Amino acid sequence: MSEETILDRIVARRRLDVAEAKARVPSVALEARLDAAPPAIDFVARLRADAAMAVIAEVKRASPSKGDIAPGIDAAAQSLRYAAGGAAGISVLTEPTWFKGTLEDLLRTRRALEPMGTARPAVLRKDFIIDRYQLLEARTSGADTVLLIVASLDDKALGELLADSRSLGMEPLVEVNNADEMARALAAGASFVGVNNRDLRSFSVDLGTTDRLAGMAGADVLLVALSGISSRADVERFEAAGAGAVLVGEALMVADDPAARIRELRGLLAQSGVAAML
Repeated sequence: MSEETILDRIVARRRLDVAEAKARVPSVALEARLDAAPPAIDFVARLRADAAMAVIAEVKRASPSKGDIAPGIDAAAQSLRYAAGGAAGISVLTEPTWFKGTLEDLLRTRRALEPMGTARPAVLRKDFIIDRYQLLEARTSGADTVLLIVASLDDKALGELLADSRSLGMEPLVEVNNADEMARALAAGASFVGVNNRDLRSFSVDLGTTDRLAGMAGADVLLVALSGISSRADVERFEAAGAGAVLVGEALMVADDPAARIRELRGLLAQSGVAAML
């Protein structure tokens, strides 16, 4: 029998969390709230509008590998800093035990961005999604899409959650970490794929993961590089590999000026500096 991984423990805890949430608020109650949910925007289209490389900025208070990162951060305020820097998307971690996130973070983030209208960053619920109930939570809390992690789902569950997400108007970001997972994601029909340079079984990071897997995705797939990204050089590396976006968390959470850091990742600070010298 294989040894239990960090991912196994997180998913097991989330199954308990979902059961408890259903006991408090049944699925039928969430279904009834869908018509009143704020409208979703097309996450993929929003990222493509920032070609060649879009930045998804992440709100993350803690992680299993790092412990506390910014435990007292206000998610909505941080999201507005990200929007000021030109983030095309904002990822809000809502897992409570290891990442110290909440659905309230998601809801408040969406409300804070609402005055920007359709020009706002698209909002991703980043969590360990294993049940349709979590999709309903995400949509009724204002998410434009969700993350589906191939490593935590069998093919049946992946296909069902992919279809359910789309039925709710959300094209999910499907996360992979190796060639087998990429093949499974593509076979399921994923068109929005995140290559995680972090192996969620061990939480070790290998930036070469995106380089190795990018070629498996066709031109119709929007590829996002996830984890370990902290510099403009990293962004350029993954653009060369074929990604259309990067997701950046810790480097922005610890930055003194997250908006400036996003502009740096997008290459805008360098451009403005050249313009100033001309």
